[in-house]
Amino acid sequence: MSESSPTVAASKIVASGQPALRRSALKSIAGGSIGNLIEWYDFHIYTTFSIYFAASFFPRENRTIQLLSAAAIFAFGFFLRPVGSWLIGLYADRRGRRAGLTLSVVLMCFGSLAIGLCPTYPQIGFAAPLVLLFARLVQGFSLGGEYGASSVYLSEIARPGRRGFYSSFHYVTLILGQLLATLVQVVLQGSVFTRAELVAWGWRVPFLAGAALALVAWWVRRNIDETPDFRALEDKEKRGGGLTALREQWRPSLLVFGLTTGGTLAFFTYTVYMHNYLVNTVGLSAQQSAWLSLSTLTLFMIVQPLFGALSDRIGRRPLLLWFGIGGTFGTYPLLSALAHTHDATTAFLLLALALLIVSGYTSVCSVMKAELFPAKLRALGVGVPYAIATAIFGGTAGYAGLWFKSIGHENGFYLYASACIGCTLIATLSLRRSDVKMPS
Repeated sequence: MSESSPTVAASKIVASGQPALRRSALKSIAGGSIGNLIEWYDFHIYTTFSIYFAASFFPRENRTIQLLSAAAIFAFGFFLRPVGSWLIGLYADRRGRRAGLTLSVVLMCFGSLAIGLCPTYPQIGFAAPLVLLFARLVQGFSLGGEYGASSVYLSEIARPGRRGFYSSFHYVTLILGQLLATLVQVVLQGSVFTRAELVAWGWRVPFLAGAALALVAWWVRRNIDETPDFRALEDKEKRGGGLTALREQWRPSLLVFGLTTGGTLAFFTYTVYMHNYLVNTVGLSAQQSAWLSLSTLTLFMIVQPLFGALSDRIGRRPLLLWFGIGGTFGTYPLLSALAHTHDATTAFLLLALALLIVSGYTSVCSVMKAELFPAKLRALGVGVPYAIATAIFGGTAGYAGLWFKSIGHENGFYLYASACIGCTLIATLSLRRSDVKMPS
């Protein structure tokens, strides 16, 4: 990302203290963030409420089979993410980052509404899981495009020398979406509904609320400013993107894939899958698991800007090495220790340590990937290899964990996760000095 781009000029004006321009910049940051927050809220209520709605969509077999079926459909949604990254990324590179962000949040609204209104298996039989699958595919398509457009948007509106800090808010809002989903679960299952009511129909409430919130995000995003980097592109540059141009950028695309492989699996393991893990393996109650997730995710969210700001001073690579080394050699002992504890305090400390390691990836991954590509190809270049890696490794994390547990070798999942993070470590070690933009 060139420091002589229009981003620099715009950022200097904002930094100079002109109130109108500063408000415009803050509005743009909030607009890019609120959609990300709500989309991930919609996405993660699927996992946090799967323990309640699984019986409504699948034959009433044993509980583990129902959860496996729900996790399988969750994973299937990820396989449409590369398509969403390609089409919405191409749209964002040609029509603007704002246009891509607006489209993605509308699609997420539709997916959540379909799940919230879907009849159950006893009412329509196998059509129920088919509707659930279709809704998840729409959500997967939406999130595929959301990541590239949102991370690029935040990177391009950031001030020079502050891109790590600004881009870290991509995961701040992402985690905040998870926190909101977890908080809704805690409130609904603790104060509003009984367990029987949640299983019968109460699980629909957070999906319908998510659809309504997505409409708010759509309205906000319609009014945000386009990024200076995109406005500076000439028409021929906007038309010059696409998969052909992306193939010419094979090395940065491969780096994005490698960096994402372990990062996405670690992220989904310690955030999305962890709720079921704490209940089924650690032996905590659903309420204890929800509160534990809420507290550790809050810590995880708070440290993102701190790590991002640190990357602006020391560079992105040291933080990626912190994650790669810590994750490769620390995942097995951390998950093993977590499996053998039944104390919530000890579980909190172990999970907090794991998330501090993962922060080395999450705090800098958006800006690191955006800096690898030219502006005319940035949303597509960041989104497609990320989505492919996430579909293969991130979306299947929960299913893989449950599968290893079902065959009686749960520690096999710990080895699998360590190996994937090792791939990220290899990609980090493969970065050249020219790949990593030094702090300015």
